[in-house]
Amino acid sequence: MSDSNLNMVAPPEGLVGEGFFATKLSEVVGLARANSLWPLPFATSCCGIEFMGTMASHYDLARFGMERVSFSPRQADMLMVMGTISKKMGPILRHVYEQMAEPRWVIAVGACASSGGVFDTYSVLQGIDKVIPVDVYVPGCPPRPEQIVDGVMKLQELVKNESVRRRSSPEYQELLASYNIL
Repeated sequence: MSDSNLNMVAPPEGLVGEGFFATKLSEVVGLARANSLWPLPFATSCCGIEFMGTMASHYDLARFGMERVSFSPRQADMLMVMGTISKKMGPILRHVYEQMAEPRWVIAVGACASSGGVFDTYSVLQGIDKVIPVDVYVPGCPPRPEQIVDGVMKLQELVKNESVRRRSSPEYQELLASYNIL
């Protein structure tokens, strides 16, 4: 829909001036969700140490609305998988993901979580996207705290611009079905 088809009308009497604005509900919901993500760290190796540095005072991930790090999947909406994930750990990671309430987002932090890293062996999962859907990949071995902050900011943009109804769309249901998640 082009902007040339829109007809602008004057605002009602008394609803003009400082302190008033008009927007869409989906934009307000997106803004609230993006600035109040509760991360659940799933750290298994050196990327977890970098995450600790990211949460510390120098980089302070709390300035993005992530003051409360949750260690319960039922109280988190952003899963941050950091480090090497073995094939034995895959079902556990999937179980943690399924326990999270919708809407939920996933960040794969580091080369090991993204693609198995340097561990191309029979026991290492070659990317967590084999068991759960991933929204943002953060490269590096291990990634610097600046890269983790950048990944979080990319996820915030995705959340902010996401439709409120995307999670109930047929495309999203098809994605979950491809992972056998009901």
